[in-house]
Amino acid sequence: MSAAFVATAAMVALGAQAGIADADPSIARHAATAQPSPAQHAALISAAKDGAATTARSLGLGSQERLVVKDVVKDTDGTVHTRYERTYAGLPVLGGDLVVHAKGTKHSVTKATSHKIAVPSTTPKVSASVAENKAMAHASDEKLAAPVKNNVRKVVWAASGTPVLAWESVVTGVQKDGTPSQLHVITDATTGKKLYSFDGIETGTGTGVYSGKVNITTTQSGSSFQLYDTTRGGHKTTNLRGGTSGSGTLFTNSSDVWGNGSASNSQSAAVDAHYGAQETWDFYKQTFGRSGIRNDGVASYSRVHYGQNYVNAFWDDSCFCMTYGDGQSNTHPLTSLDVVGHEMTHGVTSATAGLTYSGESGGLNEATSDIMGTGVEFFAHNAKNPGNYLIGEQININGDGSPLRYMDQPSKDGSSLDYWSADAGNVDVHYSSGIANHFFYLLAEGSGAKTINGVSYNSPTADGSTVTGIGRDKALAIWYKALTTYFTSSTDYAAARQATLQAAGDLYGTDSTEYQTVGAAWTAVNVS
Repeated sequence: MSAAFVATAAMVALGAQAGIADADPSIARHAATAQPSPAQHAALISAAKDGAATTARSLGLGSQERLVVKDVVKDTDGTVHTRYERTYAGLPVLGGDLVVHAKGTKHSVTKATSHKIAVPSTTPKVSASVAENKAMAHASDEKLAAPVKNNVRKVVWAASGTPVLAWESVVTGVQKDGTPSQLHVITDATTGKKLYSFDGIETGTGTGVYSGKVNITTTQSGSSFQLYDTTRGGHKTTNLRGGTSGSGTLFTNSSDVWGNGSASNSQSAAVDAHYGAQETWDFYKQTFGRSGIRNDGVASYSRVHYGQNYVNAFWDDSCFCMTYGDGQSNTHPLTSLDVVGHEMTHGVTSATAGLTYSGESGGLNEATSDIMGTGVEFFAHNAKNPGNYLIGEQININGDGSPLRYMDQPSKDGSSLDYWSADAGNVDVHYSSGIANHFFYLLAEGSGAKTINGVSYNSPTADGSTVTGIGRDKALAIWYKALTTYFTSSTDYAAARQATLQAAGDLYGTDSTEYQTVGAAWTAVNVS
């Protein structure tokens, strides 16, 4: 999975969601997430793998279904949340993921789909080559440049409606703004009908362009220094030098003083990216006890100076890396702190809920990155970049100094949604994300006019209600809990309301102010 920071093309809507099934309200009440070491996390994963067959039987899954462990989270009260992918007759089940929440002999299950996973036959009537040709035709419709057939595999498609046998074709190419594309097209293997599509690329001492003079962790190698942080999983920052492929060249310097704050100095953007990765790692570690994107203590890496005049940044699962363009005229690199936190959070989302990057789940995916990117910005306490609820305010994408997105009233950007409507799933994910961004702002800060860190806000509500915020720290805790234990790949806004209420109940109790405010904030953005 990958994601671009800036909107490109609108996607189709995802089907109905299953939400939280068989919920037992006694499970995980007031349970904060524990902070396991990478070794302890690996042990939890290993134990879950050993018990996967038993768990499948206990859930009443069919004889041809298998559970594949993706992640395990353990709360301080002993509740274990195990996230699984599913296979059927050896085929991947797309949209079949589920999370089992267990404490002692009690358990509940969050499912991406409530449908039984079964298909009449695993023998396709439509060939793989036909499916690939349909995918290439769709790539042409999407104006994908230089499209190339990359991969095709037989799957069970369960993300919308009754499960069917399907082909998942991947076409690589380049989107209109220069962002790489990994277009996934799902084709019914019986009828040849296109069922769904989404793009796998999710679009976000040294002196940085935006961060100013900061301390960054580097490594000395002989007489030179490297942008290589061994204290945070081995994170590296590399230079693509205007290229669009490869891992880039590790930044080195004769002294441990990097950049001068000017975009014309190639090291300055690298300082911002390296510093942003450092702060994002520390934010997740100190706030949630999460050790790296996959919670395994292993770092991703950052690539800067991608392409020419490339006005975007993206996360890419295939390289497990963040990539940053230099902006218009190569003078405004997309390496500000909130953009870096945004892109790294796409990796966290991929490693946890795996929110499909299309429809309402895609909007929630983008919003999660904006929410956590904002959390990183406040966490860093950087004097040159104080925390705020504006997204991309430093990179000047619009050319007039205005932010890319506003969390207090998303529609101020001219495209984003303030409130949910039945059409939300048909809107570009960067704009439908406004609903969750607005929810988060209301949950943290409340409605009405106020000034925070010198920035004025005035957040409205759909029903004219007044919402009193619970504070950013609690709002972040609730969102992270929901993301890592209750969201699934196909969570939509209605299911997100349910999941965040469950998370608030776990952390603070269902009779708490926090729980009530979650409900009020969702109602205020018309998710009721």
